[in-house]
Amino acid sequence: MRKVFARPKSMKDMPMHYCPGCTHGIIHRLIAEAIDELNVFEQTIVVAPVGCSVFCCDYFDCDAYGASHGRAPAVATGVKRVLPDKIVFTYQGDGDLAAIGTSEIVHAAARGEKITVIFVNNAIYAMTGGQMAPTTLLGQVTTTTPKGREKELNGSPIKMSEMLSVLDGSAYIARVSVHNPAGIFKAKKAIKTAFETQISGKGFSMVEVLSTCPTNWGMTPLKALKWLEENMIPYYPLGEFKTPTEVV
Repeated sequence: MRKVFARPKSMKDMPMHYCPGCTHGIIHRLIAEAIDELNVFEQTIVVAPVGCSVFCCDYFDCDAYGASHGRAPAVATGVKRVLPDKIVFTYQGDGDLAAIGTSEIVHAAARGEKITVIFVNNAIYAMTGGQMAPTTLLGQVTTTTPKGREKELNGSPIKMSEMLSVLDGSAYIARVSVHNPAGIFKAKKAIKTAFETQISGKGFSMVEVLSTCPTNWGMTPLKALKWLEENMIPYYPLGEFKTPTEVV
């Protein structure tokens, strides 16, 4: 019998520990498939900071660095400059990238560092207990906004893709979602394009992936997927915000 579906070779053969309904596992697979298809498995290095994202090092079968909270782009910058022939990517959550790591991500993009960033946006701090993140939606209930996020008190959610796309050093910026099969297919394409942008040396690339967190959202996995579609996508529209063809 011919095998038509198998584990990507750049992923370790082990069960995942993520909460039921969490889409980190889907995103991991899409990254691994892109790495395999581009045949850069032997050259790839992942940098993971603090948060649920740190566990990606358990699943990608490639060299890895651990970074302090928010500092993955800075570490990745050092790795890529010292080892320019390597394919270097960071795997970061919204509480990490859009909060304590804001300066690192902004300046890495502004400098046009030839790294790839996979930014998982689930609109909440997950590992630390469900607190409000910079990406938490207005009205969204978290452990630190029990009555919902208020614009007057907490400001509006930050749209990282739109913000980074206007920087000259950015070469490819896209936002995708993994809430349904069509979204997963488009997410795979965007992730592969981001790696291709790095391989061709065109500059900084980032793919923002809208993701669920059923545990901290207090929802079933199916309800969480529906909530993402009905609430996150209207505020965080999907699409490519900057492509390599726009880079002079």
